[in-house]
Amino acid sequence: MRQVEIDTLRLPLARPFAISRGTRSATEVVRVSIEENGFIGWGECTPTAHYQQSCESVVEQLESVCSLIADGLTREQLQQVLPHGSARNVLDCALWRLEAARQGLSLCQHAAIAGRDSIITAQTLSLDSVEAMAQSAAEAVASGAKLLKIKLDAEQVIEKVAAIRQSAPRAHLIIDANEAWSSLALPDIFAKLDDYGIEMVEQPLPAGADKLLALFHHPIAVCADESCHTSEDIKSLGDRYDMVNIKLDKCGGLTEALKMVETARACQMRVMVGCMLGSSMAMEAALPVAFQAEFVDLDGPLWLAADSAPHLRYHNGQIELQ
Repeated sequence: MRQVEIDTLRLPLARPFAISRGTRSATEVVRVSIEENGFIGWGECTPTAHYQQSCESVVEQLESVCSLIADGLTREQLQQVLPHGSARNVLDCALWRLEAARQGLSLCQHAAIAGRDSIITAQTLSLDSVEAMAQSAAEAVASGAKLLKIKLDAEQVIEKVAAIRQSAPRAHLIIDANEAWSSLALPDIFAKLDDYGIEMVEQPLPAGADKLLALFHHPIAVCADESCHTSEDIKSLGDRYDMVNIKLDKCGGLTEALKMVETARACQMRVMVGCMLGSSMAMEAALPVAFQAEFVDLDGPLWLAADSAPHLRYHNGQIELQ
């Protein structure tokens, strides 16, 4: 019989985090631990209001299957018991870690994914004024950041990108519009952004209202985030997107995330791995995907006032694992 514990925590941020949909000063997470015969697996998820989730709703889902988990529900069975989303993610990751602990393996070893000593991760520039974002870019590259992810809405897009590029002339730049560009002339915006060496634009239009993306040539890769939750979504996105952003909280855990990597490759789409705001506990669970991704955006712990174990080491724009 397994012992299952569920907890919710409020993690204060070190500084405000702003995107096109609003600003946050803290993030709320749900954590689960599963103990069996002295071995423990743990998971963390970040419920997202944009997907009609809260800590309360996630805990309710978890409690509804707690007896099944205690009785030995497998990861494979879990995929059928809960829908994709944060609740399934936190359980799936805990079960992955429990299996790995039993075998004395890391998550990557258990997933049969070759790891590396370090991996470059994006450092996010929160939505702000032109001047503030340029300053944030300068500070990020001064601290060693190599890849900057620029949060934008529909205001002063080119002005902000131009200022950031001036502050970070050698950094790799990607953009996350969080569905905010419906009012913009996208072919013109993309052409102008190409002049600044932007390598990818994430989710420029709202999910379900992104067909315009199929009507013009993309000089810059376009990545589906809100439009892509699970492997089933990928098959219908190839006419609009070049890449998919895999997040464990969206797809429902590492099991589905690894399936998404396989599906994306079969559909000749490129892979990015992303995250919600959370601790190293959540980021470490995504490493088996990160080692197979072209862009890695696992900087959640850098926004926290205090991280949680297992602490990942962030240094010079990288996650260092040795």
